[in-house]
Amino acid sequence: MPATIDPTAKTYDAFLGGAVYVHQPERGRHRAGLDAVFLAAALPDGVSGDVMDLGSGVGTAGLCAAARLSEISVTLVDIDQLILDLARDNLKDPGNATFAGRVRILDADITAKGDVRHAAGLLPDMTDHVIMNPPYYGADKFRASPDAARAEAHMLDERGLDPWIRTASDVLKPGGTLTIVFRADGLPEILETLKGRFGAIQVLPLFPHPGAAATRILVRAVRGSKAPMQLLPGVTLHASAGGTYTDLAESVLRHGKGLNLFKNG
Repeated sequence: MPATIDPTAKTYDAFLGGAVYVHQPERGRHRAGLDAVFLAAALPDGVSGDVMDLGSGVGTAGLCAAARLSEISVTLVDIDQLILDLARDNLKDPGNATFAGRVRILDADITAKGDVRHAAGLLPDMTDHVIMNPPYYGADKFRASPDAARAEAHMLDERGLDPWIRTASDVLKPGGTLTIVFRADGLPEILETLKGRFGAIQVLPLFPHPGAAATRILVRAVRGSKAPMQLLPGVTLHASAGGTYTDLAESVLRHGKGLNLFKNG
């Protein structure tokens, strides 16, 4: 008989070398790690305005962004009530006190239809930047976890990325930026869903170590732009297979540095 998962069990984890502290589920739901930190680091130094983290979970990416960028306000958006309770705990945590006042939480379903989203507070043209770390797996390709909450955190429904990109396009101001971290083999789906909504697409591969194929990508796009796509030089995370982090990865993960690799801010 499989072990019973305690949905209330949690861990207390430090990010950015102790600049951010996060309560997150021990098991049974998505646990934040490298992807969330690199997503936050993709926002360029000096950026200002409103940042919305769609499908924020406990808020790790948004909190890391707020800790590094003093001129932004962050909205964390999720619908999982247990996760939102942990996000609220994170905003109350003394370790996050220097920036938590610039972060708020919005309980809303980002995959809902427009009128439902708008009623929940996801309004058109309301934010300057969107960041997102959507579930990586589609229901048509991977077997879902028997735990419903875990399955929801890790798997897109039959609509794929389209509701996520549609909502991002709706809430962003014209000229606003969308940044996504996703599986590298999901790039075709990203490009298809961005079509007609976003341009100036830039793709930054993340390589596990030298000689390895990229397993993750960061994608940045601009709402309403017609500029062509660019494939950027990638980032290598480890000096060797199973080895230590590269200097760049270490600076992002441990010291809270921005990547500053996307062109034109």
